[in-house]
Amino acid sequence: MDKRIERMIQVVAGTALAIGCLMVLKPFLAALLSAAILCFSTWPLYRLIERRLRGRRTLAALAMTLLMILVLVLPLALIAGSYVDDVPQLLERLRDTLAQGLPTPPGWLASIPLVGESLDAGWREIAGSKAALTEALKRIAQPARAVLVQAGIIVGEGVLQFTLIAFIGFFFYRDGAALAQALRNGLDRVAGDIAGRLLEIVGGTINGVMYGIVGTGLAQGLAAAIGFLIAGVPGALMLGFITAILSIVPAGPPLIWISATVWLFFQDQPGWAVFMALWGFFVVSGIDNIVKPLLISRGSSLPFVLVLLGVLGGVLAFGFVGIFLGPTLLAVGFRFVRRWAAPQADEAAAEK
Repeated sequence: MDKRIERMIQVVAGTALAIGCLMVLKPFLAALLSAAILCFSTWPLYRLIERRLRGRRTLAALAMTLLMILVLVLPLALIAGSYVDDVPQLLERLRDTLAQGLPTPPGWLASIPLVGESLDAGWREIAGSKAALTEALKRIAQPARAVLVQAGIIVGEGVLQFTLIAFIGFFFYRDGAALAQALRNGLDRVAGDIAGRLLEIVGGTINGVMYGIVGTGLAQGLAAAIGFLIAGVPGALMLGFITAILSIVPAGPPLIWISATVWLFFQDQPGWAVFMALWGFFVVSGIDNIVKPLLISRGSSLPFVLVLLGVLGGVLAFGFVGIFLGPTLLAVGFRFVRRWAAPQADEAAAEK
């Protein structure tokens, strides 16, 4: 009886300690998980740098941290600065354009199936009446302002979050081997023989998300930003950032580069409009058709709805880092559920 009471006290004390630790780490949970995911995905690069530096783990971890700051924090900080400078200018240009009245709708608008004629008629009605245009602007002004303010807050938080992630990542890189061994030992005690398979599922899923989704988004965003800069489209960095975010949607990036093409056309720059259309079709959208399958082949393909819900829910739950943290967590959970529901099929596929 005494041993049972003593064991119960130990369990209660351990549970209370675990809850206390979680409460302390709760504000940093998203950064911890994100740092772990990024470090795991880039671990081969870290090992390569470590070998080049003759096993100096601290120096290699510092090099990877600086690389993370250069690749993630600095571009996002530039985008945040561009957001502050470019958005007011874009709004001012839009206000000046609308003050002159809307142009007549392009001919291809009415040819859109199902909704083309309605869109064309609505456009002509607003373009032909300043009162209708003013009323339409009033309806969209307040929601648009709220969206812009919230987007600015999210980007600003992203700079701070990625700075914290880079700081935590230094320790994960430096002590990663010991942490991985401790995790494997703990899983061996809890899960037994299937611990190795569980880690394999987690690793494959994380790589699938990072390479297939994040990698494609970064590539499309960079390519789009380069095209916007060449064509002289204002707010190129911000538009490239939006392109990267919308890369999770099958027709997301074309919405941005087609809009830029139309803007260039209305600015009496048909040559640059043609360039933007060709660049968007062959380069930006070509990445989705060529690079994305190659990157996904390094990990695992994920259902689109899972990715979309993961991104949206991740942003709401974790802020900016939820863009990739949300899909990763959902994908890992999905793989575990699928393996639990059909373990024999999953094991057979793994053996092949």
